[in-house]
Amino acid sequence: MERGQRAYKGHCLVLPYPSQGHINPMLQFAKLLSHKGVKVTLVTTRYIHKTMYGSASSCIALDLETISDGYDEAGRGEASIDAYLESFWKEGSKTLAELLEKLSSSGPPVDCVVYDAFMPWPLDVARKFGIAGATFFTQSCAVSNIYYHVHKGLLKVPLADDQSLISLPGLPPLDPLDLPSFVYDLEYCPAFYRVVVGQFSNVDKADWVLCNTFYELEEQVVDWLAKFWPLRTVGPTIPSKYLDERLEDDKEYGVNLFKSDNDACIKWLNERPKGSVAYVSFGSAAKLDDEQMEELARGLRRSKSNFLWVVRASEAAKVPKGFIEETSEKGLVVSWCSQMEVLVHEAVGCFVTHCGWNSTLEALSLGVPMLAMPQWTDQRTNAKFIMDVWKIGITAPSDEKGKVRQEVVEHCISEIMEGERGKEMKINALKWKKLARKAVDEGGSSDKNIDEFISKLIQ
Repeated sequence: MERGQRAYKGHCLVLPYPSQGHINPMLQFAKLLSHKGVKVTLVTTRYIHKTMYGSASSCIALDLETISDGYDEAGRGEASIDAYLESFWKEGSKTLAELLEKLSSSGPPVDCVVYDAFMPWPLDVARKFGIAGATFFTQSCAVSNIYYHVHKGLLKVPLADDQSLISLPGLPPLDPLDLPSFVYDLEYCPAFYRVVVGQFSNVDKADWVLCNTFYELEEQVVDWLAKFWPLRTVGPTIPSKYLDERLEDDKEYGVNLFKSDNDACIKWLNERPKGSVAYVSFGSAAKLDDEQMEELARGLRRSKSNFLWVVRASEAAKVPKGFIEETSEKGLVVSWCSQMEVLVHEAVGCFVTHCGWNSTLEALSLGVPMLAMPQWTDQRTNAKFIMDVWKIGITAPSDEKGKVRQEVVEHCISEIMEGERGKEMKINALKWKKLARKAVDEGGSSDKNIDEFISKLIQ
């Protein structure tokens, strides 16, 4: 079939990094493309495909395909991140090439590979086939800017011992502790440092740089980065029900690597007064140590507010003995839930969060103030913006051991739920909620950028 006569506005292969926090935003972007008439093939690793709960094609027409990361049967397991990424690059490149050959012989050829910035190698594979490549950043543009400066040697690491404020274009002055953990402390996790800085190894060769943010949220840094890259903001990529409602029945991402206790959560929330619940969740990857877990639990017990606390099954043993029974009248502890459905519920008055970028965007899009307890990676930087730039939350101060103590947890929740600062945060949160909705709605900044991307697919 000639390109001008195709039934689709192009064909995109979308390839996320195989973790929940990376799959969800890219899957949502894939749904948007499909809704706008693009044929989309979503590609995951074979192991992830086997273990997903829910169906990625439950709401929309996505083709699902797999490639290999070398760990098809049992997953990464105990393999080091270095060993895993080496295997993924080697096996992934080979099996992605085989997939592109298969797709080109069995239907409309792929016009663009949209790949997670954590994995630069799909661009090299796409180039061998003469296919366009779009790198997709699942982190904020502020964080990308910091990593880019490190990559270019413009922000020298390790930081000098006497370094006070860091000044980078498009960003407010940053304290060293506001930087991502891999930059602030090079010894913290060298393998991940190589991943996050390696995102920029071939970014200058990409046809598009797509970012899960929206222009109004990060105007200055977007304008600065757009001088160097063909950068377009396309977010927040969260289910349509919570923003513009243009995709019918789109209330979940559609992929869950954890089993959810959703019905129990919503039933419990329905019985709580408006704005009375602190929702507590640290996402799909962050881990609190035993001491911090105990302090958080005691802080929740001391707080006047009700609480809904998500504790993944792998973390459950850290919950203090007897805590669940002792707090059953005001609290509910579950292993997983649909975060969007919880955040949108009127009973929720604040979100105690690790400040992962997806969680930050979700709370911001739904107008929920945040108590920031950042743990690692980009979360410190996100917390800085939540508190000092967007003014929609408080960062919980930690002591000399790096722990947020129970009385701090209690005080901060009270401040957000009942204090004067909390009132201001709620006003700001509603402002950002409206701006997020406007960005993705018809004619908004992100919507126009996606339309522009689509229009160039089959030129």
